[in-house]
Amino acid sequence: MNMEESGLDARHPGGEGAVSAPRAELDLNQFLPYRLNRLADQISQSLAELYAERYQLNVAQWRVLAWLSHCDDLTAKKVCAYTNMDKARVSRAIQALEERGLISRTPSPRDQRQHDLHLTAAGQALLAELVPEAQAWEAELVATLSAGEYRDLLNVMRKLERQLERIG
Repeated sequence: MNMEESGLDARHPGGEGAVSAPRAELDLNQFLPYRLNRLADQISQSLAELYAERYQLNVAQWRVLAWLSHCDDLTAKKVCAYTNMDKARVSRAIQALEERGLISRTPSPRDQRQHDLHLTAAGQALLAELVPEAQAWEAELVATLSAGEYRDLLNVMRKLERQLERIG
């Protein structure tokens, strides 16, 4: 006996005329995590082109330098925590920056297994050029927003960050 003779419909596993469960669908264009991630990737990639072309820096190296620009007490472990980059990526970035003479590492007096990171004079000079360019790029990006919209955007982002901390 074949499927047709048995009255079962091969298209509907439960038999002829069986109602299948609705297919779960997710419109990614309306899904906040997807939209935020996509926007962040686009922003990061566009900005990366600026510092790759002019300064021969990759994203990881830029992030290490950016954190060093306003933190006096920084280690590779802290960079990992602040940037959500993995240890290997941070380590490669630090090594490349040190080889270029943009940062220095000294053994930490608090923990001999770690090194404190510091900008060198060359690193400070590079940032003196790069930071204003990055800020100008950001200003151009957000120019489409009113001052209130920009403030609201930052406030909403802070709220979502706090909520993530609560819900884990």
